[in-house]
Amino acid sequence: MAKRKMFSLFMALAASSVLFTGCGSQADNGKVVIELVHYKPEAVSYFEEVEEQFNSSHDNIELKISSPNDAVTVLKTRFIREDNPDIIGIGGDFNYANFIDADILMDISDFDGLKNIKQTYLDIGDNLKFVPVEGVYGVPYMSNAAGILYNKDMFAEHGWKIPETWDELLSLCEEIKGAGILPFYMGYKDTWTCLSPWNSAASSLAAADVCKQVNRGETTFAKEYVKVAEQMKTLLQYGPAEPVAYSYNDACTAFARGESAMFMIGSYAVPQIKTVNPDLNIDSFVYPAADTKEGNMLTSGIDLQFCVMKDCPNKEEAYEVLRFLLEDKNVQAYIDNQNSIACKEGDFKLAPMLDGMKEYIAESKVTDYQDHFYPSEMSVDAMVQTYLLDGNTESFLNKFDKAWVRYNRDLIEKVKNFEEG
Repeated sequence: MAKRKMFSLFMALAASSVLFTGCGSQADNGKVVIELVHYKPEAVSYFEEVEEQFNSSHDNIELKISSPNDAVTVLKTRFIREDNPDIIGIGGDFNYANFIDADILMDISDFDGLKNIKQTYLDIGDNLKFVPVEGVYGVPYMSNAAGILYNKDMFAEHGWKIPETWDELLSLCEEIKGAGILPFYMGYKDTWTCLSPWNSAASSLAAADVCKQVNRGETTFAKEYVKVAEQMKTLLQYGPAEPVAYSYNDACTAFARGESAMFMIGSYAVPQIKTVNPDLNIDSFVYPAADTKEGNMLTSGIDLQFCVMKDCPNKEEAYEVLRFLLEDKNVQAYIDNQNSIACKEGDFKLAPMLDGMKEYIAESKVTDYQDHFYPSEMSVDAMVQTYLLDGNTESFLNKFDKAWVRYNRDLIEKVKNFEEG
């Protein structure tokens, strides 16, 4: 790889002092060492088990897995030093697109395990590329889903029906409110929580490639995100009087105690909720942003994928690790550990709180999180929070467009150059 290019991309991280053993090393016992670094510290128990099982069943390869805090920063630092692991486990987001653009990931189109990955998630991974690039650079492993969690027992007690359209959602909120119950608890004090309903609404109301359309100069967010912004503002009347007064933890606790009927968040919040009330009967449904059920899409992106580094000297051994990870028993073990959704084809048992989304999952009627295309420097979550406080949709979206150009200027220029041949 070009050292100048990597330095330009990650120079802000050069001062870090984290040291690791680089790829291509060999153990004292003569085995080929494959190092995997992933960004899921919450799944460390799963990866410890995988490491133990792999090493006990392979005579020629020693797998070493690390789960550092702030793994992406650690990885960027290592890239600068050209001290790369063999495999990285990251999400399908802006960082992944940057790594492809920096030409540090291996094209793994010849990996036989790809044939078992759902085409939907292969397409999602391909759509993340800034500009079209031939090849496959990640093996989608797990996805998650975001929509609306609901108190199943409370719904059954009152006879409330799951809404399938935007109007039905508003009618449901009025019913719940009329029963003296708060429809939603919102943890908007933590700005990142604002992006859960934002993503869910955008999945159905905006094109999956809207960010790329904007980069090509074909449209603006001021045109494409109007309904998304208006829906978020409308739902404020069905939450706490001060929506930014409560944090994510506050919202999880309140929902767990039955203080609201619903919570607009991803399935990843369930373990936190269950720590407060292990017996809470939770299910979920797709955020019904559209005017018809057919117009709704489930927000589901690549939560974890595995990429082989371009300079990995032991490609076949790295592929053997990927094959092991993709064995059905290991895929199911991760699902059980993290309440995730497999990107691999197969009859896997999902967590019960995803029952209401199974139809969309089975039909692959899913689309990626819009914020996977947003540069972190743009702080869209904070922008959305500010908008919800002042409520001026036009001003917010105009600011969104201006900020987009500011933080994506180089990318927009690159797209322009690509389009010009």
